Amino acid sequence: MLPESLDRLLALPDSAKVLDVGGWAAPLNRADWVIDQMPFETRGAMIPTGFGPPPERFSKDTYVQWDICDRDPWPFEDDFFDIAVCTFTLEDIRDPVGVCREMSRVAKTGYVEVPSLLDELIWQNPELSGGPWVGHAHHRWLCTLEEDELVFLSKFHSLHRDPRVRVSPRWARELSLRERMLAVWWEDELVARERPAIDSYPFDELQRAVAERFDPSPAELRARALGARLPGLATRVARPLRRAAAARPRRQP
Repeated sequence: MLPESLDRLLALPDSAKVLDVGGWAAPLNRADWVIDQMPFETRGAMIPTGFGPPPERFSKDTYVQWDICDRDPWPFEDDFFDIAVCTFTLEDIRDPVGVCREMSRVAKTGYVEVPSLLDELIWQNPELSGGPWVGHAHHRWLCTLEEDELVFLSKFHSLHRDPRVRVSPRWARELSLRERMLAVWWEDELVARERPAIDSYPFDELQRAVAERFDPSPAELRARALGARLPGLATRVARPLRRAAAARPRRQP
């Protein structure tokens, strides 16, 4: 969580009722309630001490084990909370738009934090799940903010093989903490939508976002060009091998 955002949350009046949405892995100690699918006893899997100074204000009685993407409303009345906090959760779940809608119902205001677009395009991200893919392996969505509207773009598998849209590990070291996070404070309603990607995917837009922030070296340009050609080259090499294998007489049993 951004330090200035945590300071703002900790400065809330003691009477403010706070809900942590999806706070199991790293709970907000200031939260009065937590709602998450995982059990209370296993909380703090990523940050055992949670966010903010202890002790935890929530308890087992105010920790609600619940599938936040379930179609049934959460077990809270409208505007029950003064503020709902949801950090590094929406990019993971199957229905982030529905969760934004429910947060808007149960809370008067809120704060959301998700990985920025550039953060989710880091190639072989060394944090937790660095491998031959961009971002984190378990994330489902790319998140952007368009005119105060939180937009979710499905993270297609084909994204991982396109070198044009990668933020290299060298570039990733240049990103500040603020550049790696998308932070949204909202009042009354958190407006969110999914961007459909049925018959096309905005590779060109993602490439422009990377190009606007970073200036590739000649070596990186050559590696990117080679990476773009390799899939086609592999297909051209494999095709005659497959044809030869198909034409080979099969042994009779």
